[in-house]
Amino acid sequence: MNFTVRKMRTPDDYSEVADLLNYVFSEETHADNLALEDSKIPAVGTLGKNELGQLTGHDRMRIVAVDEDEAIIGYGISWRAPWTEAGELNHVLIVNPLYRNQGIGATLYKKLEQWANEIGASKLNYEVHDDQDSSIAFAREHGYEQERHNFESVLELNSFDRSMFEDINNRYPILPLTEIDDPDREQMLYELYKETTQDIPGISGDYFDFHEWRKWTLELPESEPENVLVALDGNKFIGVAHLLHFETANSMYNEYTGVRRDYRGQRIALSLKLKAIELAVSKGIEYMRTNNDSLNAPMLTINRDRLKFKAVPGVYKMVKFLKQV
Repeated sequence: MNFTVRKMRTPDDYSEVADLLNYVFSEETHADNLALEDSKIPAVGTLGKNELGQLTGHDRMRIVAVDEDEAIIGYGISWRAPWTEAGELNHVLIVNPLYRNQGIGATLYKKLEQWANEIGASKLNYEVHDDQDSSIAFAREHGYEQERHNFESVLELNSFDRSMFEDINNRYPILPLTEIDDPDREQMLYELYKETTQDIPGISGDYFDFHEWRKWTLELPESEPENVLVALDGNKFIGVAHLLHFETANSMYNEYTGVRRDYRGQRIALSLKLKAIELAVSKGIEYMRTNNDSLNAPMLTINRDRLKFKAVPGVYKMVKFLKQV
């Protein structure tokens, strides 16, 4: 078929790009979400190199494939944020299922990798669904290898065994962020995130500063402060479970769970998970989703063995190393 590739135009392309993203996203997104995300990102990139010659800073390239009627049938983005590991870029590539196997994905990918080489990237990260053999094959054909496996799990709340709420460890109270009367509560939550994130398998790069963390955590469109649950030891924040509420699907996503190292082994993570489920049940939520890295055995044990989350297709993190010219 005849198609052309051009740069993404904003805001005109938001709606059609959102439609494409919904082929791969677990929860539906919309043009407004893309516009909000763009409002948080500086329009001008600031790429540079560190003392080792590795790519730093932030920028992105967004392109679309359009048919003869200018309908968008493919989308690609190559991006890095200031906190992305030095040298690396992240890729997303989607083609409308009705138009696959016609060279559209390969053309989009060629332009993304060309840009990556031009700006001096050394490693490309690309996620593909673990149940899509054609996408896995496409990645391998373009020189990618599997680095990690991220499992997704779903819990149907109507059938959840509510007697498990009795297993909540009441030694440390768990409160919504809205009920914590401390003017520094967001800064304290940030410090908790920053410390506990370092122990997640596969985490790399520098952590967000407070301003960026707030934009991409508390200010997400699905985030509400009453759905941020904090475990406390006195006034000290020792654990957190953050839920995102997707109203259209009547679902919640357990975006993050973390417990400080010196408080582990006391069922605090399990208690946070149970409190999150209890909150979701009280709101009449139908199901909850979560993701776990394959190497995060303790959290997988809680989700799959204790709470009975059911496995659904997850994603492989595929990586490719570029030769520097």
